[in-house]
Amino acid sequence: MDEVDKSILNEIQSHFPIEQRPYQVVAGRLGLTEEEVLERVKKLKEEGVIRRIGGNFHSHRLDFTSTLCAARVPEDKLEDFVSVVNSYPGVTHNYLRNHSFNVWFTFIAEDMEVIEKALEEVSEKTGVKEVLNLPAVEMFKIKVHFDV
Repeated sequence: MDEVDKSILNEIQSHFPIEQRPYQVVAGRLGLTEEEVLERVKKLKEEGVIRRIGGNFHSHRLDFTSTLCAARVPEDKLEDFVSVVNSYPGVTHNYLRNHSFNVWFTFIAEDMEVIEKALEEVSEKTGVKEVLNLPAVEMFKIKVHFDV
């Protein structure tokens, strides 16, 4: 990554324009062409530097609910478990932790009943019985920006 790539990453992670041609706006801010920004973003995505570009929504303001989930998944069931969890559109991300509850994921849905039903299905489909539903008691929203 060169300094131009870094400037693009810094710009799009916290100031992504909601415009018809957002990369043209980013290009104007950085003194680049739209084509150059698009090419560099595509390359960074192909290299795995960028995993995802998309909006983050405050689920409660959209009348949805969200929860953090944790599961104790045996090593031989990890791949299947993660595949099943990821098949639900309400799962925003999951990650492996060095803990007895080793798979953690977030789930967003219309209401908690939908989430609870989905977690029961996940358990039934995978044979993993220890899947915890850990809804937030108090909400803290922390903005994360990684200066590159």
